[in-house]
Amino acid sequence: MTGARLEFAAAAEGLVGVPFRFRGRDPETGLDCVGLVGAALDAIGRPSPAMARYTMRQTDFAPQLARAELAGFAGARGPIRPGDVLLVQPGPAQIHLLVVGPGGSLVHAHAGLGKVVVTPPPSPWPVARHWRLRTD
Repeated sequence: MTGARLEFAAAAEGLVGVPFRFRGRDPETGLDCVGLVGAALDAIGRPSPAMARYTMRQTDFAPQLARAELAGFAGARGPIRPGDVLLVQPGPAQIHLLVVGPGGSLVHAHAGLGKVVVTPPPSPWPVARHWRLRTD
């Protein structure tokens, strides 16, 4: 575990309780799952790229997937670790991002609950992609 990954995990967990807002990018006004990742990156001094426009339901995820590398993440395999980001599929044509917290919990912006929450592992949804913050 590198310091940057653990800092990122802790920064995401520090946003628990922030209100949910679709396309939200500011913890003061609300975050969605993409905004959660961006705000946690900002908190540790890493830039987060602007996201391609997206909707709540869509079938073409390629523009969003390309942003992971721009944000400093690389594809990962094997067990999840603190600071990893998981792209999950809660339903057809729907994707969602989870950040693995310092203790292995899953931090995410939950639209139904209206805020950033912590969920115990494992993910309740199928994991489609798994990324790890590059530290080089």
